[in-house]
Amino acid sequence: MNKIENLLLPLIREAGKIMTGAREIEDTVSEKGGDSANMVTVYDVAVQNFLMQEISKIIPDAFFFAEEKENNAEDLMRDHCFVIDPIDGTTNFVHDYRYSCISVAMFSKGDVKFAAVYDPYADEMFSAVKGGGAFLNGEPMKVSDRDMAHSIVAFGTCPHMKKKMGEQSFRLAYALYSECSDVRRPGAAALDIAHLAAGRNDIFFELLLSPWDFAAGSLLVKEAGGIITNSGGEKIDFSAPSPVFAANPKVWSRFFEIVKNTIDI
Repeated sequence: MNKIENLLLPLIREAGKIMTGAREIEDTVSEKGGDSANMVTVYDVAVQNFLMQEISKIIPDAFFFAEEKENNAEDLMRDHCFVIDPIDGTTNFVHDYRYSCISVAMFSKGDVKFAAVYDPYADEMFSAVKGGGAFLNGEPMKVSDRDMAHSIVAFGTCPHMKKKMGEQSFRLAYALYSECSDVRRPGAAALDIAHLAAGRNDIFFELLLSPWDFAAGSLLVKEAGGIITNSGGEKIDFSAPSPVFAANPKVWSRFFEIVKNTIDI
């Protein structure tokens, strides 16, 4: 696995140059299904194509489960299936908000074996290999040990499902805000989850995310000593969209109690 990791991380960094070198981004935007909150740019496609092409050179039998293509969930059971979000936080990217990332996870027989989330603006690579710990630019990282009163909550708002998820998202955010230090809504779930693994925030939730949004982050959090589950407190199913709840162990019980008492999903 170290050999694969050593080959993949430089490729992901190289793909980040496509993001940082982007120009006139708004001129390349199209809306998926006419939804102004669900955008794609030519750069999303370019990053994804670059990664798929270069990974295939290293691992010829690789399969891909990625945001900007048609997918087959059965591919997650292959020996090498890469789950890719080429630009997580596309709205931020379009607005030059500079809080976006590339997320890559490698599955083998349905299990995440390798994960990387790369923020090209800060040049920060969050990575993990199953059973080998989690790292930030090669240095070990761990979730925080803060209690609820001193915690920061990062959350997502399901912007392309506002009518169904919006009110519940903000109701839960307010319930947590009432007991924590503060809340944040940065706009890139994969990076929010990576920051939790690095101890920068303490709780994360979003009521519905696609697998490429949380696949890499799930391994980062687990290897950093955190907890990440679906709405039932169970292991997340990577074959379909899912609610995602993550936290450090100290706040987990109270966090999840608030979730169960506040929303119905």
